[in-house]
Amino acid sequence: MKLLRDTWLIFQRQALLQLRQPVWVLVGIFQPVMYLLLFAPLLAPALEGPLGVDSSAEVYAVFVPGLLVLIAIFGGLFQGFGLIAELRAGIIERSRVTPVSRLALLLGRSLRDAAVLVVQAAIITVLAIPFGLAVRIGDLLLAYLMLALIALMTSSVSYGVALKLRSENALAPLMNTVAQPVFLLSGILLPLALAPEWLQRIAAFNPFSWAVEGTRELFAGNLGADSVWQGLAITAVLAALAVVWAARAFARSVR
Repeated sequence: MKLLRDTWLIFQRQALLQLRQPVWVLVGIFQPVMYLLLFAPLLAPALEGPLGVDSSAEVYAVFVPGLLVLIAIFGGLFQGFGLIAELRAGIIERSRVTPVSRLALLLGRSLRDAAVLVVQAAIITVLAIPFGLAVRIGDLLLAYLMLALIALMTSSVSYGVALKLRSENALAPLMNTVAQPVFLLSGILLPLALAPEWLQRIAAFNPFSWAVEGTRELFAGNLGADSVWQGLAITAVLAALAVVWAARAFARSVR
């Protein structure tokens, strides 16, 4: 019960800080919106032959899910910069004298990041509707759950790494180095069905490729597809592991 109360208190504080600077929510989706408006229209000729896509609605049903996973990955991995700023300002240090659960210090922040991600995902989904995107509300909510788990995982990892490095100059290149192959092997911009077999085999070891495939199936209305539940299971397990690891980092840093 104490953990839930403490997590809610931290979440409220972090959410309030976010609401005071809502512009960052819009800044975070500027690049994805540019992809949505300027890149997605180019996909129809590329997808028509191999995937049999023959309408704008089908193009966006393939592209938008990958774009949302992209936001979840990159948005979460770079949350550690804010924590480093709090470390430098002494905010984390002052937490040592409070009775707040060390796990709550992490969960409150990561849940705030997941909530912001869902808001951003909703904005992009709405913007894609005029282009023909159509998805059932139940499938959409389940897709948002998968995205929230990804954001929870990536932000927790970012916070844990930030606590160890304590330097933006070290965190930035590390996160970029990790994010680049993850991004390319996820089939985010183009489905991995278009890739050669050797690349598909490598991508099978990338958990985010399962999440992308599962999200696409949800947007296509295939709730019973194996990739949906496989993607949810994989992201849920990895999110739990990331939270446990990062919580231990918080416990060691805030005693």
